[in-house]
Amino acid sequence: MENNEDFGMFIPNVHFEQIPIKNLVSNQEYQRNLSKSHIRRTVENFDVNQINPVKVSRRDGINYVFNGQHTIEIVAAVSGSRNTPVWCMVYEDMDYTCEADVFANQQKCVKPLTPYEIFMANIEAGNDEQLIIKSVVESYRLRLSSQKAPGTICAVSALEYIYKNYGFHVLDRTLMLCAATWEGDANSLSSGMLRGVAKLIHTYGDKIKNDVFKEKVGAFSARDIGRTAKERRSGALGYAETMLLEYNKKMKNTLKRNLLYGKSSRRIDTEYDSD
Repeated sequence: MENNEDFGMFIPNVHFEQIPIKNLVSNQEYQRNLSKSHIRRTVENFDVNQINPVKVSRRDGINYVFNGQHTIEIVAAVSGSRNTPVWCMVYEDMDYTCEADVFANQQKCVKPLTPYEIFMANIEAGNDEQLIIKSVVESYRLRLSSQKAPGTICAVSALEYIYKNYGFHVLDRTLMLCAATWEGDANSLSSGMLRGVAKLIHTYGDKIKNDVFKEKVGAFSARDIGRTAKERRSGALGYAETMLLEYNKKMKNTLKRNLLYGKSSRRIDTEYDSD
C-alpha cells in the first residue's frame, strides 16, 4: 500500500555545503559579541568531532551566519587559515527579520545537559578523571545519582572541582570524613558541605584530626551546619567557617581562621551548585 503522507512541513528547506570561512559573514546586528575567552578555551581543547554545522542564510548571494559565529572563529584559529571550509546548513528562503527571530528563539526549546548527565557520559566514554572520581565515591559505599537520597551524591560538579583544584588525596579524605562523620546523611553530601570540608582539608592539612573532626563537628547534624553556614556567608566558605568554629571550641591550639581567606581561596569557593 502506497504511503501518501507528506512530511514536508516538518523538514527545513536546506542543503549542506562546505563553505570557506572567508566567504561567511557574521556581523549582523542581532548577533552577540564574540567571546574571546570561549574561543581560546575551545581552541585549547579542540575536537573535530565536536564541530556542529554552521547555520547560514544566503541572501543576495551573501552567506550570513545566524548560528555558529564562534564555531567559524574556532576553526579559523585552529587551522590558521580563513580558507578552511566548514560544513554549513544553508537556508535560501530567509530574510533578515526571519534570521533574527530564529537566532533569538533557537535555544528556547533546547534542554541543556545537567552536570550529572555530562559526568555519566564521560564515564561511558571511559574518561580517566570521571572514572577515578566514581571509584573513590564507591570505595566509601556511596553512589552517584541525579536524585537526592541517603548515601548518594548528586553534586558531581563539586567532586570534579575538588579533584581538579585540590587533588586526589583531598577528594579522598573529604569523602572519608563526610561518610564517617554523618554516615551517609544526604545533607552531608551536598555541594556546599563537600566543598567546605575539602577547603578545610586543603587549608589545614594534617592539622585537622579526623577523630576530633568526627567528634566535635559531627555533634551537629549536617542540616544544622548547612543552615548556620548560609547565615554566615554563601557557598563553601560559609560551610568551612561554620565547621572550623565547632572544631576549634575548647581547643588549646586553635586553627587560625584567617588562613581560610588566603591567596589560594578562589571566587568559586563562595559558590556551589544545586543538589
